[in-house]
Amino acid sequence: MTSKHYLDQMQALATFAGLPDWFRAIQNQAHSVWQDLQLPVIERVKYHRWPLLSQEVVAPQTIEEPLLYGLDAALAEQDHLSGQIVHVGNHTLVESLDQDLVDQGVIVTDLFQALADYPDLVKEHLFSVIGAHEDQIEAYHTAFMNGGLFIYVPRNVAVTLPLEALLVQDSRYDQAFNKHVLIVLEQGASLDYVERLETYGDKPNSATYFVEVVVKAGAQIKYSAVDTLGAKSHAYIKRYAQTARDAKIDWAIGELNDGNVILDLDTYLNGDGSESQVQIVGISTGKQIQGIDSKVVNRGNHSVGNILQHGVILDRATLTFNGIGLIEKYAKGADAQQESRVLMLSEKARGDANPILLIEEFEVTAGHAASVGQVDEEQLYYLMSRGLSREAAEYLVVRGFLGP
Repeated sequence: MTSKHYLDQMQALATFAGLPDWFRAIQNQAHSVWQDLQLPVIERVKYHRWPLLSQEVVAPQTIEEPLLYGLDAALAEQDHLSGQIVHVGNHTLVESLDQDLVDQGVIVTDLFQALADYPDLVKEHLFSVIGAHEDQIEAYHTAFMNGGLFIYVPRNVAVTLPLEALLVQDSRYDQAFNKHVLIVLEQGASLDYVERLETYGDKPNSATYFVEVVVKAGAQIKYSAVDTLGAKSHAYIKRYAQTARDAKIDWAIGELNDGNVILDLDTYLNGDGSESQVQIVGISTGKQIQGIDSKVVNRGNHSVGNILQHGVILDRATLTFNGIGLIEKYAKGADAQQESRVLMLSEKARGDANPILLIEEFEVTAGHAASVGQVDEEQLYYLMSRGLSREAAEYLVVRGFLGP
């Protein structure tokens, strides 16, 4: 992609979205360095030849027929939710939020719209958890970002019913999907957030999908996500969070994609007494490659970080779990635990569980467990002897392995 072509594309996006000058300056800086930077290292996953960084950005106005995928289902579910936002391709199609939450100052909107409507609030938090251009993926993503979401919960506001976000990669066209989600919880706030990431269409497109979560003192968020990107998608998903004193984030992530995907998930427990529970399920099929890199950094005294990862591999697929627990110096009384389990249902499946503990302080608690193995044939034989087919028996074993 030439520099001139890049400028044409990004100026079209900036004009359409009304992006502020400070944001455009960050994008221009990212563009000036991204080709000179190195890709981030994901242990035991070779993704350097994936076509992640070679696609063109498409301005929203160039798509003549915006995809209305999922609208009927989304509208039908609103009674069970506090709010909902649907972002398809380069368009935000639905923004709904209970009126009492609107009155309390909760914001749920398109990121580019937020840059226009709440520039100071976005500027304070954007790129505070994930850097704008510290490695090649970050710089590319920043330079070619073409949409996203902004969610803000003010001080001491509780969002009790789930808030749902649906983001759809429109692969009817050749276009990159570079989306950025920024979630901010002020002191004492709480949020139950549910996210779905999907693909519609079969064009071979790339995706860089970034999420920053800022959890301030005493705030709590439950972050649940199911990723089901398409077979022809190559994606780098980066979800990072930072917690202040006595704050908490619980992650529950399902990586059920059909294409090649990296999930890079980091949690920085900056505040004393802060906590994170990370639960991830991954399923790999066909010839796909998935690498899941989960890291919790204990910085605050008495901070607690637990990682639980379970994966199932079929056919010729590959699934790698990296679990990284880092207790930094001066994090007295910190606790870092992790467990990664991989079950293979095929002799040609490839699985890896790579536990890493890095401890820089005394008076802490830490532990890890990891296992990789084939499905137990005796369990299958027992179930099949009761009249089940092998497929049904494998299904029950997998259900039991992944948990309730």
